[in-house]
Amino acid sequence: MHPTPHHAVDHTAEPTDDPLAIRLEALILGADRRYTPFQAARTAGVSMELASRFWRAMGFADIGQAKALTEADVLALRRLAGLVEAGLLSEPMAIQVARSTGQTTARLAEWQIDSFLEGLTEPPEPGMTRTEVTYPLIELLLPELEEFLRYVWRRQLAAATGRVVQAADDEEMVDRRLAVGFADLVGFTRLTRRLEEEELGELVEAFETTSADLVAAHGGRLIKTLGDEVLYAADDAATASEIALRLIDAMTQDETMPALRVGIAFGTVTTRMGDVFGTTVNLASRLTSIAPKDAVLVDGAFAEELIRTGDAPTSEAEAAEEAAAAEKEGEPAPSYRFALQPMWQRPVRGLGVVEPWLLSRRH
Repeated sequence: MHPTPHHAVDHTAEPTDDPLAIRLEALILGADRRYTPFQAARTAGVSMELASRFWRAMGFADIGQAKALTEADVLALRRLAGLVEAGLLSEPMAIQVARSTGQTTARLAEWQIDSFLEGLTEPPEPGMTRTEVTYPLIELLLPELEEFLRYVWRRQLAAATGRVVQAADDEEMVDRRLAVGFADLVGFTRLTRRLEEEELGELVEAFETTSADLVAAHGGRLIKTLGDEVLYAADDAATASEIALRLIDAMTQDETMPALRVGIAFGTVTTRMGDVFGTTVNLASRLTSIAPKDAVLVDGAFAEELIRTGDAPTSEAEAAEEAAAAEKEGEPAPSYRFALQPMWQRPVRGLGVVEPWLLSRRH
């Protein structure tokens, strides 16, 4: 097995002899150490080669033939191999399942330890050791956190499944037309030199929390956060627009936050392991880099989609003509949520010449 990626939880590397660590491991895993990797693979009825591929995909490091694995490791191997043998998953797909699960839960576990358990396990009284606090606390929290994780995962799986079954055809399940938005804090590099580490951490956490809440509340999907940058997707242009403008509003109302700029593009997007790829994503990123402070730039396809769905007029002049005609006929004027202003065409590295549009809320 190869070295563990930087994002992975390396709980199988260099097994410790620390008594508390061993007790905690047994508590969390629900079983004692019993097998070497070879013994675990043989007990599960899986080749050592395939077992190594599964463990590597999950982010676990090479431990040689140390006796550090449990019945849970055997059962996990047996389940994955069983899905392949039954024809429910191909071997490459089983590897993807292992990798996506490992990467996602590794980040979750790191966050919970760094931001949650570390603070809770501080000794409440002088003279107490962290050892005396940690074990009973984890014993109480573990079943509750496990059930909550299961609930959230099922909820997210139900939502993702719903999107798939509503897709027009099989190709759309993988290559879909989506609105993709990047939101980027302006001058973040300068901030890293000026702020203390704790202040910088609080700013990033506030930005990520606000962004995640707004994206979820208005029907988008948070793809990933990169400290000073957030990537999100939405099924339609209007939803992506609402999220972008509300992000700008939220950041400008917070005096501690730097300016924000947002770029959105609409088009075919390839989805893999919860991430998005393709020219549309690259274009959204480039638009973000050239957007003015506290403003949203969109591409031509995105503008056309907003116009097509009736969420923005082709131009303010046309909107005025429509309003005048409606008034003459005694009918209500068309109501538009957003306004689009064409900007100068400009070359964008790797994507040729694009014509960005400035998106705003229509009053």
